[in-house]
Amino acid sequence: MEYLEDGKEALANSADPTLIEHHGHELSNERRIVEDDGPSQEHPLKKPLAFHMSFLALLIMGFICALDATVLGVAIPSIAYELHGTSLEGFWASISFILAVVIVQPIHTSVSNVFGRLLPLYASFVLFMIGSIVFAVAQDMTVLIVGRVLQGLGAGGLDVLNEIILADITTLKERPMYLGIFAIPMLGGTVLGPVTGGLFAEYASWRWIGWINLPISTIGLALAILFLRLKPLEQPLSQKLRRLDWIGLALFTAGCTLFASPIAWAGAMFPWASYQTLVPLLLGFGLLVVFGLFESKPVEPAFPYRIFKNRTACMTLAAGFLHGIANYIIMLYVPLFLQAVYLHSPLRAAVLTLPGCFLAIGSAVIGSVVVEVMRTYRATILASWVFVAVGAGLLTLLDRSSSLAAKESFQVVLGLGLGPFWSVLNLPLQASMLNVDDMGLATGILVSFRLFGGLIGLALSSSIFNTVYTRKIEALGVFPPELAFLGDAREAVASIHLLREIDIPAELLDRVIDAYKISIYGVFWMIAGAGVAGFVISCLIKEISLEREDLGRQQLEGNTKAPDVSTSSR
Repeated sequence: MEYLEDGKEALANSADPTLIEHHGHELSNERRIVEDDGPSQEHPLKKPLAFHMSFLALLIMGFICALDATVLGVAIPSIAYELHGTSLEGFWASISFILAVVIVQPIHTSVSNVFGRLLPLYASFVLFMIGSIVFAVAQDMTVLIVGRVLQGLGAGGLDVLNEIILADITTLKERPMYLGIFAIPMLGGTVLGPVTGGLFAEYASWRWIGWINLPISTIGLALAILFLRLKPLEQPLSQKLRRLDWIGLALFTAGCTLFASPIAWAGAMFPWASYQTLVPLLLGFGLLVVFGLFESKPVEPAFPYRIFKNRTACMTLAAGFLHGIANYIIMLYVPLFLQAVYLHSPLRAAVLTLPGCFLAIGSAVIGSVVVEVMRTYRATILASWVFVAVGAGLLTLLDRSSSLAAKESFQVVLGLGLGPFWSVLNLPLQASMLNVDDMGLATGILVSFRLFGGLIGLALSSSIFNTVYTRKIEALGVFPPELAFLGDAREAVASIHLLREIDIPAELLDRVIDAYKISIYGVFWMIAGAGVAGFVISCLIKEISLEREDLGRQQLEGNTKAPDVSTSSR
């Protein structure tokens, strides 16, 4: 087992004697142990009702975020066809949601650190429900995308705050168990998303994708209002406003938008070498660099430098970014692959993804149990990356003659790899934080990195798909007027359901399907590459003790464990 020297060095260089006193660490020949030298404080063995109801609210938040992130994949062809949308608009319906989520998460994290968790939490619920209504009543793709943006602004807050609040109300020692439970509804939403989208698209109306969010969100909001009572942060409003990283958040928002947008349209709307792609791409990258340099200035930076001062934290955040790439791409492209290559209906495609999704849930729970029993996380993380790389590579072996067993088993391998990251990846990052109050902040940053990876992954995969499809389809020559839509990469996704209906020679249909297949193969290889990179990066994550029992300042009211405020590293 490796030893972590980063925390030791930070303590030695710290000017805060209370930080050294509280976090005196002893390194044995066997393992690095983090001990609390402060006064002994008891944890109640039995959690109060408020804790259980609050935890239930967090589970509901995780469920609806996961459901909404995956429900659209199988329904996109039907939606794009009904609303006369292009393939690019269909991709933007997904990308706009993720873009909004990524942009808003640092804002929610910063605001919750200054104003407390509840204000941004309630605002997120309201935004999510308004966005769901706008989505459900949309009569064109523009309004639908606006609805998805509003949903993303709300879901981004719910997604990041539920993990931050979980870190607030549990100790690191007990957290593996709760993260395992937490992964069940989160991955359950991932499982039900494609099935729900397929059911609505085929038997009812895709508009129910929006309406179904309202009763679930109402229950979660009610539980949060009634039971989630966190200790308030006592400070005058004027001081709180001055602490917010206004400039940093503006730089991040502009940079993220400018950087991701051209990646999405490159190869479809404009060539990669065009000024329409390169100018915003370079401007966005430049703004993100300026944002990174600026973060040493604010009182309460959105991405504090202290979070990145040890190797384990940096490598865990990089692993989270790669997990986002793999997870969100696979949720979109496996259903599309099954519809395009095997001519399955949206519902049938969704059902065929269930085994892999169920195994992801099981592996998430098993991963947390392994960590709870063994008190180590590194081996689980490394093994998961192996499954991701192998599973994605196996998907490129599928063709029209593949058996049902092959379709399912290859997805199962991938699911076994993707699942444990939801329950285990938080732990090395949180364990590497010297200040307990930085655990929630670091968790929020990890969630942002994961979603930013999803955003970049969806944008790059869209570009790969459109570029490869265009090259393959142009090789087939000119299509007759009634089949002209097949020659346009921008219409490729919206046209998938028509492959089951159009009357064209079987040989031509096979070649069109082959174009879809090869295009999505490129996306699967991208996921395999992310798995290999994730394994290499995770080899640099060190094993740190999970035995800490301190709670942060925004714990549940009435908790017998007082927050430790002596360890502030600010």
